[in-house]
Amino acid sequence: MSWTITFYSEKVENQTLALPKGILASFLRIAELIEEFGPDLERPHTAPLGQGLFEIRAKGKEGIARSVFCTVKDQEIIILLSVIKKGNTIPKRHMDTARKRLKEIQDDE
Repeated sequence: MSWTITFYSEKVENQTLALPKGILASFLRIAELIEEFGPDLERPHTAPLGQGLFEIRAKGKEGIARSVFCTVKDQEIIILLSVIKKGNTIPKRHMDTARKRLKEIQDDE
């Protein structure tokens, strides 16, 4: 059974698809691998962030982006947010947003 990737909202989908061309190509390649093999690809493609959150690590000539995701039942992955990485870590405000969205998803199950 293959995995499905969805987005938390249309806004998150639009932000992700608006990533610079090289980074987007990397994201889409990793997304295809996830759909076929699942989210446990490990570095350099994915990595755990803790508390049920994981990241897709997309890299292009324009820089690096991270897409934070969670997994839910029936082999579904939900992209909670995507950001261009400017430092060594995802900023706290973005992680707070991802945790809030994860909680909303868990509360709806």
